Amino acid sequence: MKVLITGAGGFIGSHLSEHLVKQGHKVKVIVRYNSRSDWGLLELLPKQRLNKIEIIMGDLRDGDAVRNAAKDVDTIFHLGSLIAIPYSYIHPRETIETNIMGTLNILMAARENGVEKVIHVSTSEVYGTALYVPIDEKHPLQGQSPYSASKIGADMIAESFYRSFKLPVAIARPFNVFGPRQSARAVIPAIISQALSKEQVYLGSLHPTRDYTYIDDMVEAFIKIAESSSSVGDVINIGSNFEISIGDIAKKVISIIGRDKEILVDQKRIRPQKSEVERLWCDNTKAKQLLEWKPKISFDEGLKMTVAWISDNISLYKPELYNV
Repeated sequence: MKVLITGAGGFIGSHLSEHLVKQGHKVKVIVRYNSRSDWGLLELLPKQRLNKIEIIMGDLRDGDAVRNAAKDVDTIFHLGSLIAIPYSYIHPRETIETNIMGTLNILMAARENGVEKVIHVSTSEVYGTALYVPIDEKHPLQGQSPYSASKIGADMIAESFYRSFKLPVAIARPFNVFGPRQSARAVIPAIISQALSKEQVYLGSLHPTRDYTYIDDMVEAFIKIAESSSSVGDVINIGSNFEISIGDIAKKVISIIGRDKEILVDQKRIRPQKSEVERLWCDNTKAKQLLEWKPKISFDEGLKMTVAWISDNISLYKPELYNV
C-alpha cells in the first residue's frame, strides 16, 4: 500500500507507522508542525525504519496541507486528533476544530484525490457510560465530554461521506489501548511511572472500568480493516471483551514492580460527575467475524512488557506532574 497516516507522532500512530514500514509499505505521515522539528514518538523508532517514512509537517485544520499530503496514496489511516479528555475541558474549541474540521479535511482530500480506502479511527468514548454490556456497535452514542462529542461529530461526518459520496470509509472504534511509548496522559503509564519513582501513586476515580488491548494487537486490527473490503461503510469495535477497574490496574502494576506503594485519590484528577465514563466493556464479535481478528496478547502479559519498557525509559516521563 501507499499509505498516509495522520497522528503518526502519537502513541498508536507511531506503532502503526513502524509496523507498515516493516511490512514493506510506502508510508507518508502528517505530524503537527512545531519549530523544533520534533516528530513526536516517531523519534523513538530505529533510524533504519524512520528513514523510510516521508514526514510532512502541517496541521489537520489546514485543508490545503491535507489535500497535498493525500496525493499519490491509496490508503489513509486517520488517527490524528486531540485526544485528552481533561484537555478538552480546558480547550473545547481547539478540540472540536481539530477533531471535526480535521476529519472533514481528510475526507475531502480523500475524495478529491481518489483515495481507495479511508480508515477513520474513532474511540469507545463516544459510547459514554455503558447502558448495557458488553457494548456493541449499536449502543447509543453519548457526548459526555467535549472530546467525546467531537469524535461523535467526526464519526458522523465520516459516515456521511460514505453515504453521500460513496467514499470508501471504514470506522475503527478502538477501546483503550496500552503499551510501550504511551504518554502519562493515559492512566496506565501514569500509574507505572509513579510507581517506579515514588512512594505514592496519585489517581482520580478508582472504580471506573475500561477494556484494554495491547498496542500490537490494535495495530493488527487496523491493518485488517484496511485490507478487508467488507469493512467499507461499517463501524467495527476493537477491544478485548474484558473489563478492569483503574484501582485493580494499579494493584497489578504495584505487584509487578514488587514494592509496596500507597494509592491515593487526587481530587484534581477526578472528572466532573456527569462527564466521567463509568464503564466500558467491548463486544468484539464483529471484529472476530468480519476480520478474523482477536487479541493475542493478554492484559497481564502486555502490562509486564509495558512496565519493563517504561522502566528502561523512565527519563521520558515526569511522574511528579499531572499530565492532562
